[in-house]
Amino acid sequence: MKFVEEVVVEEFLPTVRSMLAADLRDRGFTQREVAEALGISQSAVSKYAHGEVATSDAISADERVRDLVERVGAGLATGDMSRVQALVEVEVLIRQLEDGDLLAERHREAMPELREHGGDFDVHDPESTVRTTEEVRSSVRRGLRILRNTSGFAGLVPNVGSNLVECLPDAADVEDVAAVPGRIFDVRGTATVPSDPEFGVSEHVASVLLSARAAGAAVRGALNLRYDPALIEGLHAAGYPTVEFDVEDDRSGDDTHDDEAARPGVVEAVREADPDAPFVLYQTGGFGIEPITYVLGADAPTVARIVRDHCRE
Repeated sequence: MKFVEEVVVEEFLPTVRSMLAADLRDRGFTQREVAEALGISQSAVSKYAHGEVATSDAISADERVRDLVERVGAGLATGDMSRVQALVEVEVLIRQLEDGDLLAERHREAMPELREHGGDFDVHDPESTVRTTEEVRSSVRRGLRILRNTSGFAGLVPNVGSNLVECLPDAADVEDVAAVPGRIFDVRGTATVPSDPEFGVSEHVASVLLSARAAGAAVRGALNLRYDPALIEGLHAAGYPTVEFDVEDDRSGDDTHDDEAARPGVVEAVREADPDAPFVLYQTGGFGIEPITYVLGADAPTVARIVRDHCRE
């Protein structure tokens, strides 16, 4: 008797780890860095490099496996993909290949008796919550990398700091929005990102994004910048609709937050303007409130690219 999990352990994992180790080495990783990225020992990495671990030609030749290795290797190399997301991506492919596919066929070869039963192994839902949240965090990381590499972005950071956010597809509150804990600040002309994106750490920008969505805007990403009429003009000239809201009509004009994350001034302005995404939202300040510009778009990288392109002009 042989379980499909044994096929995974004996054939799939050694093959994929060997392929990932080679991919990361090709990307300039040291043996120690490969070991840390894959969560294995350096001696295991050495064995993979010297072909001392048995692998499966059928698995390594599968285009889906090759695509997985390319995506995971690139994500780990750039830092866009966490080890958690890498694990989930591998797990998802394993479950897909177990479900009447490559691994199920390898299992049937080891257990011919299974052929008479058709061998359908649907044991895992690939559309898991963990996968979705990790994809959003990865998207925010990509956007942050764009901003860090954008000359002039630091000069657009307002006194209260910037934050780049992206929400889950069905976001209901700030806990469904990924952002930078502590915000992004201009430190001597350099945009400083203090830590990795997390969910539920932005109330200010998250509430603006959620309020725009409540008004019907098809957006999931947002970034706040300092207010400058020239900035608004430049973004408008680049083809992005600009919408002003009255901060005095907005009961959440600072970092306070209610359960619905509703900001009436934002909801009213966006609903009335009904702008196509991406678009620019701004307020010109009030008593004790700094004027701020917001760029909203389909996701965090889209918003970051808009700012990058503006800084290049």
